[in-house]
Amino acid sequence: MRKADLYKQVIDFFAEAMPVAETELHYGTPFQLLVAVVLSAQCTDKRVNMVTPALFAAYPDAAHMAEASEDQIFDYIHSVSYPNSKSRHLVALARMLRDEYGGVVPADIDALQRLPGVGRKTANVVAAVVFDQPAMPVDTHVFRVANRIGLTTDSKTPLATERELVKYIPSELLSKAHHWLILHGRYVCQARKPKCDQCGLTGVCKHYRKGGCA
Repeated sequence: MRKADLYKQVIDFFAEAMPVAETELHYGTPFQLLVAVVLSAQCTDKRVNMVTPALFAAYPDAAHMAEASEDQIFDYIHSVSYPNSKSRHLVALARMLRDEYGGVVPADIDALQRLPGVGRKTANVVAAVVFDQPAMPVDTHVFRVANRIGLTTDSKTPLATERELVKYIPSELLSKAHHWLILHGRYVCQARKPKCDQCGLTGVCKHYRKGGCA
């Protein structure tokens, strides 16, 4: 099957099976989404959503969080992964937002990546979800699912995966396609035991056709 035909079938499937696909992180503002995505690195959205209500009540914006100490932030986020480094990053990024951006989260991906603790994936998530930009954040779910289905060919890095997905997915669908792949990986095409019996893509999936789920 030609790569373009595979992408069309996968997109058509998700468009019908998952017409609404959104982030599962809870947030109210661009700043809060940025914080939640930083916290979600190597941590589940469920866990992040457990700690952010109290954190956002105490520090609802960059101006408030910029006045906090790392220890104060740690007290709210100690149950997430790597709380020490994330506390340090959150205070530093809040201060940079206050001092250099007037407390406003920038829409530009390069500007976002200047913020402490913000890598390409986090910047792409904020750009796609908040600013509706044609970005393709690649996390472990997107990386795994794209390779298994065959959307990417032996991709070795998240950036290589991103570039191939962006090449074939229409720009207006990129932000939604990001969520399609994440949610499919989270609930169906799981890392250890993919639920192939519940998947509607087995007819085109490279991993399934090679007996990967047998």
